[in-house]
Amino acid sequence: MITVFNISILLLLVILTFGSLIIWMIDKAIFERRRKMLQGKEPLLVDYARSLFPVFLIVLLIRSFVAQPFRVPTGSLEPTIMPNDLLLVSQFSYGLRLPVIQTKILNIGEPKRGDIVVFSHPAVPGMDLIKRVIGIPGDHIIYKNKVLYINGQIMQQTFIKNGYDVEPGMNISVKVMEEDLGTMKHRILIYNQGGETTDFNFTVPQGYYFMMGDNRDNSADSRVWGFMPEKNIIGKAEVIFFSWDHGIQWSRIGDRL
Repeated sequence: MITVFNISILLLLVILTFGSLIIWMIDKAIFERRRKMLQGKEPLLVDYARSLFPVFLIVLLIRSFVAQPFRVPTGSLEPTIMPNDLLLVSQFSYGLRLPVIQTKILNIGEPKRGDIVVFSHPAVPGMDLIKRVIGIPGDHIIYKNKVLYINGQIMQQTFIKNGYDVEPGMNISVKVMEEDLGTMKHRILIYNQGGETTDFNFTVPQGYYFMMGDNRDNSADSRVWGFMPEKNIIGKAEVIFFSWDHGIQWSRIGDRL
């Protein structure tokens, strides 16, 4: 699971950073003077701790407060983002948070409709998800006949082409549509037959967001597990820095999201 991987990396960085600092400081406060008097050699562990502490600290600061990589595990955001795409996720677009515990310490901005956001699954600890922000706090959302209405306004869809959602063992016929969210336009996939046929009508509560995948009929999103709490936000997906689909997809590398 992606979150398990991310949190374990953060925990490891925190442990290595503070562990090396503690070893270095204990040696400097207690053992260094006596060792110099006896002309002893610095222990290898202390040498490593002193040398690697600044490296661990820099990596931890970048990973926690600047940016982190994220591998997309599913096709729920096709055709915008493909499975196994590697994305660069900004850690500061929506405020700075303490590593591991994710407590916000500085508010910089809030998610906007249309943003693609990485967040912790509201219902499954140890899993990260990536979806598009559709509803912000206070929005009235209606999803009817596979069309979105936000605050009484239809989000117009324009036909682009026919295509396929390629799944293991099958190719599902879809329409590629361009959806206008008012502030931005993006492409979505709609199954020609079947898919998500349930209608939804609700208002997004304060402190929460309504998230959807661009692959509308093949995405487990807020229609399944409910609203996404603001506190679960990890960062904003900014750019595709690597894409692989039976070979490197050079044309997609560098695409801004």
